[in-house]
Amino acid sequence: MFHRLIAPLLATLIAAPVWADEAITYTSPDDFDDTVFSVESAILDAGLVIDLTSHTGDMLERTRPVTGSDVVLFENADIFSFCSATLSRKVMEADIMNIVHCPYRIFVMQQGGSDQVIVGFKAMPEGVMKEVQALLDGIVKDALGL
Repeated sequence: MFHRLIAPLLATLIAAPVWADEAITYTSPDDFDDTVFSVESAILDAGLVIDLTSHTGDMLERTRPVTGSDVVLFENADIFSFCSATLSRKVMEADIMNIVHCPYRIFVMQQGGSDQVIVGFKAMPEGVMKEVQALLDGIVKDALGL
């Protein structure tokens, strides 16, 4: 009986991908709206176009009652998606599977019940993708005046 229960669980765990994603984050000295404006401006100042602004915090709050949750995750949370044609071409010429990292994203969030605003992005894997991480880091530091 034990083997019939444990074997499928072990097979699932072995087959499942291991996600070692880490976020690189910075605390903003400004409120949410000012931080969002600064991040948007820094992306545009870098010569990039924002493809999508995902209002993740609004969506999660709007759907909270439908999901049966009483947890307010965010006071505010937005995610900006964009790409760099030059850098994207470079990283995908190095490894076509780097497509999984595109578009690049920077988030601005304010956790429920907190005044603290966090700006960040996903850490990129070793190799050529560290150039994308440097781009994201530069944009965030520019936005925050660091």
